[in-house]
Amino acid sequence: MRARPLLTGLLVPVLLVAAWQAAASAGLASPQALPSPLDVLLRWWEYLAPPEAFDPAQSSRLGWIFSGELVGDALASLYRVLLGFAIGTGLALPLGLLMGASDRAHRLLNPLFQVLRPIPPIAYIPLAILWFGLGNPPAVFLIVIGAFFPVLINTITGVRHLDAVYLRAARNLGAGRVTIFTRVMLPGATPYILAGARIGIGTAFIVVIVSEMIAVNGGLGYRILEAREYTWTDKVIAGMFTIGLIGLAIDTVMSRISRYLLRWHQELER
Repeated sequence: MRARPLLTGLLVPVLLVAAWQAAASAGLASPQALPSPLDVLLRWWEYLAPPEAFDPAQSSRLGWIFSGELVGDALASLYRVLLGFAIGTGLALPLGLLMGASDRAHRLLNPLFQVLRPIPPIAYIPLAILWFGLGNPPAVFLIVIGAFFPVLINTITGVRHLDAVYLRAARNLGAGRVTIFTRVMLPGATPYILAGARIGIGTAFIVVIVSEMIAVNGGLGYRILEAREYTWTDKVIAGMFTIGLIGLAIDTVMSRISRYLLRWHQELER
């Protein structure tokens, strides 16, 4: 039974790829503007495998598939995403809990964050380059901004929308502030926090691609821009599909982590 949802989900992509291949074979589009799926697949394989992979004399060497250009670019992008996401979440989570639990902190800090929140991380690119130069620091800085606000806003919302019945019950049972915060507020806000984290890491992955096109000499974004300059359209599309697959993998992992951590919440809703 599990195979049926998977097959259903693959139906539309397979039809689109078939239509794309038919259009390319019929010559409806220039191969330079829109290469066929087969050409993209071949370029993706060349991008994945290093040159020695195609040498029969070297084909028996273990681990060759992990030394290709694509793998190096993907790992570089993932490193920046995970580092920036960890820093952004590490800053947003305690601040969001504080602003959610304290009306005074919320009144003091909320106006500032409401002004900064609508500014897209891409707008910080000139400042990031001026402050940090080129390389990983400006890219990580932009990713921190991209991940910070979704986690912050969701954490604040989760704490402030906690049902007051739980707070009154905890106080009536003699729970102190620390106990109420750790045993009532934090668990109650966890679904919101995890939703914010899921949005934040998705935003971080978008930001890293853009930052790599501008401030970094490496990664998937840089490689796509390089391919565009040489009009390697097949490599551009191969890089785009790689981003999509990695993004899907990250979102799947985040979804499973959320489901695991919220087992108690799902039991309450039954």
